[in-house]
Amino acid sequence: MKFFIGNWKMFGVPKSINILNKINSFYSKDKNRNKYRVIMTPPYTLIESYAKNFKNKKISIGSQNCYQKEQFSSDTAAVSPYMLRSVGAKYTLVGHSDNRGEGDTNAMLKDKVKYALKNNLKVVFCIGENKSEKKNKKTLNVLKNQLTKVLEKKFNKSNIIVAYEPIWSIGTGKIPTLLELEKTTIYIKKVLKNIFKKNSPAVLYGGSVDGSNVKIFKEIKEIDGFLIGGASKSSKKFIDIIKNYYR
Repeated sequence: MKFFIGNWKMFGVPKSINILNKINSFYSKDKNRNKYRVIMTPPYTLIESYAKNFKNKKISIGSQNCYQKEQFSSDTAAVSPYMLRSVGAKYTLVGHSDNRGEGDTNAMLKDKVKYALKNNLKVVFCIGENKSEKKNKKTLNVLKNQLTKVLEKKFNKSNIIVAYEPIWSIGTGKIPTLLELEKTTIYIKKVLKNIFKKNSPAVLYGGSVDGSNVKIFKEIKEIDGFLIGGASKSSKKFIDIIKNYYR
């Protein structure tokens, strides 16, 4: 099963649901629809209404983050996994480079993953190296560190998806070479097998994915899908990615 996950970031108002309606209508008629899943992560403000709308349809709604406490607390503006689940979210991103950049530590991320899983949210755990780490050939070390400091064998791996997003690639149009990406994905799966002592969870790629370069990624069989930023805000661009992947 492949995954096409859209991360809207700070985008969307109630009427933006039209974008999802178009994607959903393509998805429900697509002859390849049983080969993949579509998950959209709009901002917190839209999760409840979108989740209601898509309750019995093909698209699942997720959150872009969650707070590192389980239920309720006195943290202003924080949204817990329990609260997200209660408004219909099925997934949550954790560890996106935007949030790591704002101060999310490994300890915080571990709590986010733990409480999200405890509340029946599937976790899309994001990892990735920055430009200088890549330049200094530290990519694999950085990724191993990000994985082993947060994920534990006792976590339910069937509810975890890992998304590799090189920070230097997000929104820049630059993507890794096929060889680099293949090597990195194989390495990530090896580290995950070590953590979970059995098969690796799905590993996605994210970072400047669009309709024209998605065909290249198809050649790497280790990639289980994509985390899509900018292109997920347009139904046409998002649908093109899926169409071209299966072309």
